[in-house]
Amino acid sequence: MLSRVADSLYWINRFVERAENISRFLEVSEAMSLDNPSSNAEPWLPLIDASGDRQLFDQSYPLRSPQDVRGFLLLDRNNPNSIVSCISNARENARQIRDVISTEMWEHINELFWSLQDGEVLWREPDLEQLRTIRRGCQLFYGITDVTLSRDHAWLFSRLGRLIERADKTSRILDVKYFLLLPDPSAVGGVLDELQWIALLRSAGAYQMYRQSVQQAISPTSVAHFLLLDPIFPRSVRFCVQEINDTLECIQHNSIPGSPDELECLRGQLVAKWSYVRIEPLINRGLHEAIDQLQNDLNQLHGLIHNNYFTTPALTPQDLSTISKDPSCSLS
Repeated sequence: MLSRVADSLYWINRFVERAENISRFLEVSEAMSLDNPSSNAEPWLPLIDASGDRQLFDQSYPLRSPQDVRGFLLLDRNNPNSIVSCISNARENARQIRDVISTEMWEHINELFWSLQDGEVLWREPDLEQLRTIRRGCQLFYGITDVTLSRDHAWLFSRLGRLIERADKTSRILDVKYFLLLPDPSAVGGVLDELQWIALLRSAGAYQMYRQSVQQAISPTSVAHFLLLDPIFPRSVRFCVQEINDTLECIQHNSIPGSPDELECLRGQLVAKWSYVRIEPLINRGLHEAIDQLQNDLNQLHGLIHNNYFTTPALTPQDLSTISKDPSCSLS
């Protein structure tokens, strides 16, 4: 596959996944604010931290109101990680490779883009339904991709971008909220305490599956375990890391003879690290440090993927149609 095509497919899905996560973060915070209205931005600032844009936000919005947080994450075109910026970038990447993606994929990302542009004035005070519309629009794009794109390199690089972004955002929202939510002993088990942990799970799209899996009272340890180490929840770090490894194995098997040693080594280390660890030792050694190392590993993995696939000479455009039909690469 042409390296620029692989690059675009990878980033389309990272941007859409990023927009979906931010819309869910905002949706959950908006719902919480209805029960606890405040003009103070402090409860909203973890959302800025989760996107990694605190410095830019503080420079742009010195008053730091809840409305500022909403505007920064949803509509601010100077914020490269706002929803508007992410969907715009996803659409631009899709426009450049319209001959590779399906017509349905292009039509949907284009419609999602224009829904934000046309209604920009209305979005300045978003309600829950508007945020749900964005989230569902992103999720619909995943579904359209999965049912209209052949299981070739295009699909593999699309999946790879989505999984790396998902692992990144799940770990970030847990990292910035976990220690903020650790209550003083007098608050443990209270209504507000439980609501806050439920909100964290909802921010990761994990509440219902957590309840089915963990049939006991919510605790910080069980929440951290589910979001980091659950083997079958599709947004947990462990699940994403395993799927990233499997996807890269298929890409390397089908495109470049003699897989890049450094990339193969790192993906193997990530799987081993997150498949054979227990949550209690992880917390005791330092949860923040473990997540920080994960962020570094994901950044390094992204760099290796970029160097190996997005900046190297193209193989042939025909790779899309001649990919090996090895059953081991039939990812679902």
